[in-house]
Amino acid sequence: MLEKMFSAEAIREALTILKDEMPFALWETTYVTVLATAFAILIGLPLGVLLVAGEKDGVLPLPKGVMYVLNVIINLLRSIPFLILMILVFPLTKLLVGTRVGTTASIVPLVIAAFPFVARLVESSLRELNPNIIEMAQSMGASPFQIIVKVMIPESIPSLISNMTIAITTVLGYTAMSGIIGGGGLGKIAINYGYYRYKYLVMLIAVIILIVLVQVFQSVGTMLAVKSDRRMKKGK
Repeated sequence: MLEKMFSAEAIREALTILKDEMPFALWETTYVTVLATAFAILIGLPLGVLLVAGEKDGVLPLPKGVMYVLNVIINLLRSIPFLILMILVFPLTKLLVGTRVGTTASIVPLVIAAFPFVARLVESSLRELNPNIIEMAQSMGASPFQIIVKVMIPESIPSLISNMTIAITTVLGYTAMSGIIGGGGLGKIAINYGYYRYKYLVMLIAVIILIVLVQVFQSVGTMLAVKSDRRMKKGK
């Protein structure tokens, strides 16, 4: 198998595909990953804040039933495997983008799969916050909204950036699976050539590029988290 995989013909085919299709596939993967993560953060950040602020002893207590339903929904969506989730949300995808397949269509299940994960990551970041800081803000007469916007979120920025880096690398992994529904990008190339046409070298190259992308996102996220942490320490 290895001899066939690295034969002269296989290498020529792989180089041709790399030249003709990989650049656009790389763009599609990056575009879908960044956009889906952005929407997931847009939905997951407020939910994560509510999970902490809405508790009985939180800054904005919510009815126990509301918190229970919120936790159940988040846990339920997180427990569904992504491949199954893609199929389950076909009607919603069709409603929102007009089609069930394609690069744009893959964003819908990606967002639905990612925002509960983001909510839990935000919850984790906010729980790391020193409660004395919140108590100080309350003693100064700050409103719940002011505490959330001006204290909880700003003080948690380094941790939030680190966790959002985890989120974007997770979404990047999901994009590869979205190739099954014609999601486009590197996942589609890996499946179409590696699985259906037995061109394993092409699949290997696609996987290597995905790994490199993960490293890039992780490095940028770590750098931003470290810089934001240093600025906060200097400010104090």
